[in-house]
Amino acid sequence: MPPTKYAISGDVHIAYQVVGEGPRDLIYVPGWVSNIEVMWEDPGLSRFLNRLTSFSRLIVFDKRGTGLSDPVETDDLPTLEVRMDDLRAVMDAAGSPRATLLGHSEGGNMCVLFAATYPDRTDGLVLIGSYVKRLRSDDYPWAPTWEQRMADTEDIKTNWVDPVKIAEYYAPSRANDPAFRAWTERYLRLSASPKAAAALNTMNTFIDVTTVLTAIRVPTLLLYRVSDPDVKVEEGRYIASRIPGAKLVELPGADHFFWAGDFEPMLEEIEEFVTGHRGSVEPERALTTVLFTDIVGSTALAAQMGDTAWRDLLGLHDVMVREQTRKWRGRVIKTIGDGFLASFDGPARAIRASLGIVSRARDLGLSVRAGIHTGEAEILGDDLGGIAVHIGARVAALAGGGEVLVSRTVADLVAGSGIGFTDRGEHELKGVPGTWKLFAVG
Repeated sequence: MPPTKYAISGDVHIAYQVVGEGPRDLIYVPGWVSNIEVMWEDPGLSRFLNRLTSFSRLIVFDKRGTGLSDPVETDDLPTLEVRMDDLRAVMDAAGSPRATLLGHSEGGNMCVLFAATYPDRTDGLVLIGSYVKRLRSDDYPWAPTWEQRMADTEDIKTNWVDPVKIAEYYAPSRANDPAFRAWTERYLRLSASPKAAAALNTMNTFIDVTTVLTAIRVPTLLLYRVSDPDVKVEEGRYIASRIPGAKLVELPGADHFFWAGDFEPMLEEIEEFVTGHRGSVEPERALTTVLFTDIVGSTALAAQMGDTAWRDLLGLHDVMVREQTRKWRGRVIKTIGDGFLASFDGPARAIRASLGIVSRARDLGLSVRAGIHTGEAEILGDDLGGIAVHIGARVAALAGGGEVLVSRTVADLVAGSGIGFTDRGEHELKGVPGTWKLFAVG
């Protein structure tokens, strides 16, 4: 984690960090609330920010009243003008005479105003899922109504933070990941108190920078996901049509949190905008042990038990698989049908986790099969890809009920561990060249 420093804006301390040594300064302005130390704890957000540092000197900060910056009284919340003063203070403290501003969601409003007011200090403007007003009007029908905003404020006061609800709305592609939900709760809880978050939500309701758009004279890039439920792509089109020369890129996906889902195309656009070219970044790779599990005969069993009973049993199964994975230092990557894909930093731990899963599934009246392979996998944010993952899936497909099947690579790597194997012979794996010797854990 980069060190946190403080800039002084008036009599308020603004927490900021500087990461990387790129030739151009890039300032990330978060939305609504933030905590610049906790943000690095999520693999997706950390990966996104680290990628930015590969072509820029990245500056991040918590707006006053949020995260590690000084708190403010809820009856004296900062205006956009005050927030611009805070941004200038951070730039001065970081030794940044000019920078490209990257504003997300509510953070984009201040960036718009700053770019129009201080073009001499702004190299460019990047808006990700940003709005320019938060109350619906005839010419801006995509914003929430006053009643909706006030209902949101009341919900924040009484239910801060509901990680499941927030993840499902702002990051549906990661909503089923318990680690992400736990991080989301921690991130928001340490970014603002319930009272502060509600007050900021009310204040943001009155933001309106629509009249400023035509005054922007710096290069502008807008990135919007077409199915974002929080800030509609139509808002991006509206903004782009009013900023001279602005470039709008519409991307697939429904995640408002830009660090969820497939964010590589977004990073490529930002890199080209900041540097003038796109880097040829190779996927990150690491030696990984992948474990696939699957419930054998699940369709017939579900029909026999009925929907309600089956859902209850499947819930117990899912909790059990996650517990066994965590116990042996693994990480659940995703669910696939009635099974799981998990990764481990060692094949012996993956084997012991799979044995625990198969045994406890039997106690639940379920027959689970598992397949394990160790190889070089591509790290795709929170997902895994590459031939190693395909091999693991093919190995699992050949396993019988209650059986843990592994590739020869796994068997060789755990030699001397005391784990026994039964030779299952040579097999062709669909889509994988050659034949593969497989072993059952005995």
